[in-house]
Amino acid sequence: MASTVSKTFLITGVSSGLGRAFALGALEAGHRVIGSVRRDEDAAAFVAQAPDRAFPLKLDVTDYDAIPAAVRDAEERAGSIDVLVNNAGYGHEGVVEESSMDDLQRQFAANVFGPVAMVKAVLPGMRQRRRGHIINVTSMGGFITMPGIAFYCGSKFALEGISEALGKEVAGFGIHVTGLAPGQFRTDWAGRSMDRTARSVADYDTVMDPIRAARQAKSGHQPGDPAKAAQALLMLVEAPNPPARLFLGDDALGLVGHKLDDMKTEIATWEALSRSTSFAA
Repeated sequence: MASTVSKTFLITGVSSGLGRAFALGALEAGHRVIGSVRRDEDAAAFVAQAPDRAFPLKLDVTDYDAIPAAVRDAEERAGSIDVLVNNAGYGHEGVVEESSMDDLQRQFAANVFGPVAMVKAVLPGMRQRRRGHIINVTSMGGFITMPGIAFYCGSKFALEGISEALGKEVAGFGIHVTGLAPGQFRTDWAGRSMDRTARSVADYDTVMDPIRAARQAKSGHQPGDPAKAAQALLMLVEAPNPPARLFLGDDALGLVGHKLDDMKTEIATWEALSRSTSFAA
């Protein structure tokens, strides 16, 4: 997709998955892309895609103290950041009882605290320029839930809430904020990128065994096309009034629709009790 105006993107996690697809799509459209990676070989592979417009940034998004200086250095090399795409993160699989507090802290460090630290690093410049677009890659799991990925869903719910509130805070500065919520895309998210807690409580076998088997079997066969997700991202950043939330994929729309219907039914069922807590008129 060609753009009428070249932009500078900062995309985290461009070495694989959706991040790599987002970066390639933006480069093919003529944009400049600062892409965060953690390994030298990934940096070399990234810059080879477009030596004059691909700017690798060695960064771990959980190293919060390093982010401000890294962003300043990237802007000196590539120009002021127009679009931040917080993509880096990973999935954790494990029921709550079997998973540790360290599992929870690491999940939120990568999926919530890192993205917020990136936002805080780019926001002053965007505010001063009175323009910019922050895209936080969440998940359909930031609105629906599934057993066995509670920590992951919790992290994406948190990022969704922060994104929505942030959008209201910065709307007056010409800055847009969108939560981009993909369904299942054909990446390695459910493969090597998934952190799996070892099973230990037999009572959860009937819940977890079929879920884990199905997720592993589907890895590499997911319905979503990462290249098409990249084109959707480019259309999103060109929109004059982008949405606060954009779901990607038939599966995401279907599951979200079912949840909304269930929520309406549950709210109606318990409406009298909900209203009973107000002071009497």
